[in-house]
Amino acid sequence: MKNQLVELIGKISSGCLRDEDIERIADEAAQAYADPQAFLAANPDINYDDTFPIPLGEWLVVGSLPDTVLFQADTYADLLQQIIDSFGKDISFNIKPKQLNKVEALTALNRIQVQMSSMSKDRGGYQLVNFSQLLDDELQMVLVFGDDLPRVLELSAEVGIAAAPALEALKVAIHV
Repeated sequence: MKNQLVELIGKISSGCLRDEDIERIADEAAQAYADPQAFLAANPDINYDDTFPIPLGEWLVVGSLPDTVLFQADTYADLLQQIIDSFGKDISFNIKPKQLNKVEALTALNRIQVQMSSMSKDRGGYQLVNFSQLLDDELQMVLVFGDDLPRVLELSAEVGIAAAPALEALKVAIHV
């Protein structure tokens, strides 16, 4: 499982995490998946209990991803602002967060996805992917290169972390 986690975290981090951080996160998560009680006993500082909606290993993955990799927000405007911030000031976006304030969720997500698809075309653009179970926010996503999307979905299924292309999932959820 560790190798699958290394590959998954590497693909969803799109260069935002160092190899040694990816390796550490994957190692800890693999240990936690294999024996949650032993992992918690060896790491008493971990704030986790059986009431959490996801397994300990998944919780370690999600909790270890920086805000430049895992975007958590309650609105699409906030989500877009986090994405813009993660790219830095040198990258320009055609849409602004305030343009998403008064539009339906599907319209807002579609606008963000169109913007992201136009970037890094050599890698198939970026795809917004719902990642893991929602914890404290309405939206929880990662950006994945379009070329990596099939493998990310496959790896997520293999390790048991929910993942789905965000725009398609929202269309299904509202029956469009």
